Amino acid sequence: MALADELKALREFQCEEGKCVLSVYLNTDRADSEQQKGEWKIRLKNGLKRHEEYLEASENKDQMKSFRKLRKKVENEVNGNQSQLQKSVVIFASDVDDLWSVHYLQLPVETSFHWEEAPVLDQLTKLQQDFPKSGIVLPNMDEVKILETDLGEIQDTRVYSFDPDTGNWNYKQGMGAEDKIMSGATHTDKYDQRFEENLNRFYKDMAGNIEKMKQDRNWEALYLVGEADPVNTLESQLRVPVDKSVKKNLNNVDTSKVLEHVFS
Repeated sequence: MALADELKALREFQCEEGKCVLSVYLNTDRADSEQQKGEWKIRLKNGLKRHEEYLEASENKDQMKSFRKLRKKVENEVNGNQSQLQKSVVIFASDVDDLWSVHYLQLPVETSFHWEEAPVLDQLTKLQQDFPKSGIVLPNMDEVKILETDLGEIQDTRVYSFDPDTGNWNYKQGMGAEDKIMSGATHTDKYDQRFEENLNRFYKDMAGNIEKMKQDRNWEALYLVGEADPVNTLESQLRVPVDKSVKKNLNNVDTSKVLEHVFS
């Protein structure tokens, strides 16, 4: 489910009999001076423990049972996926309707824990306003990769490769959001010169694809990432504004690193 649709569903979620939703905002940003030694682990443990103590004092056995189950599930999720940690983790969980919404974000949050009748969405709503649905385009000599993001999460990945025989850009199927950005430069020798001579024309065709995606997919921001020549050439062909250009070769790094450069 797209994040915008999921947020809508979360806003409509409401417990009918008391508190039943655990909302977790956990800052895991290693660039934070207070996170150099994995302090998030202590904050996660202490934050959940504190809420459990409140429930123990209230002697609400039903809520206590539900909270303990959700606490264990949250701790297992975060501790078991430390390799996925970026700058934050946001989780909404409830026994009611089996609510389980997890997001590993490339955006920081303020660590907080809530046990309420509905999901606490203030920080996620603010992030959606500050980091709306966007397109990140990585142009390379004969390959263009497009990442669609929302709230700093990758929602879709598309790769177009240039066919020198037909002169067309072809969409490559089967590219997942977790794939690395792979350079196509290693197999372009036979037509490098031809490509460079016609770079403006080739990128003009791709610019049309990008403009259509921006309109059809309701992107509110557009970013270009890559070496200076292809980025400058593509930008000159676009008839829509570019919000930020990162002139750095990130073709062979994980997508999380691309997001880090774009949103830093």
